[in-house]
Amino acid sequence: MKRVVKIVINQTLKTKNKSNVKKTPMTKSNWVEKIPSNLWVLISLVVAIFIWTILSIIPNTSRSFPNIFYVSESVVTMMQRGVFWSDIASSLISVLVGFLIGFVISLPVAVLMAWYRPIRFIIEPWIQFVRNIPPLAYVPLVVISAGVGRTPQIIVITIATFLTMSITIYQGVRNIDPTLIKAARVLGAKDKDIFLKVIAPASLPFIMTAIRLGTAIGLTSLIAAESTGASAGLGMRIRALNNTFEASPMLLYIIVIGVIGLIFERLVKLLERRLTGWQEKRE
Repeated sequence: MKRVVKIVINQTLKTKNKSNVKKTPMTKSNWVEKIPSNLWVLISLVVAIFIWTILSIIPNTSRSFPNIFYVSESVVTMMQRGVFWSDIASSLISVLVGFLIGFVISLPVAVLMAWYRPIRFIIEPWIQFVRNIPPLAYVPLVVISAGVGRTPQIIVITIATFLTMSITIYQGVRNIDPTLIKAARVLGAKDKDIFLKVIAPASLPFIMTAIRLGTAIGLTSLIAAESTGASAGLGMRIRALNNTFEASPMLLYIIVIGVIGLIFERLVKLLERRLTGWQEKRE
């Protein structure tokens, strides 16, 4: 009887220890998981405003970071000048058109580079070379060739986005398991079938990453793109406000570019969830 009781006690202790081991890591991260994502966004925004307020008080940084109320008032100022919405619209058109052209060109180029070695050996050095050159460096050459206006803006953004997206998509296609391609060939699949049924689905996460990087690069090259004689645009207006030392509206326009970038990021993530829901991700 004693032996039976001892066995039962030991089993009970083992069960308790196992349950404690399983619950311990959960309790540590429980408070994080209970906070909704929208609340984390609010907390992040409060922290950013707090840091901004501190910077607006410090004498050395107060000129570059005016108080949030002055920046908010500059929205009305730029609207009264009749340039706020036209600047946003002009920049969005240039970025979206340049990005779309860059994506349409980069997708086949990246696939051809990954699929055919001669094409890769010829094109990849060009891409790697030009990718290291800041867009601002070749803006004068673009202006000489295309003139001033929206066309050179789109060309500069297209070049910048193409270079980033082509390398990202190329790496995605190159990382596809060759066993899948060999198996498809054994089953009699042609190059077209392999591309549509194997390469496209397997490289889709890399394509979505390329889209995310491409939209970001399009915005970061906006200042360079709109230095080509633009009559409107966020980048052009920042340069103009810098010449007149208007810090509040200049900071406002910088924040607007960041907000547009966040919106693009959210839209791409939403699209990524729809198209690559099968992919296992770490939260």
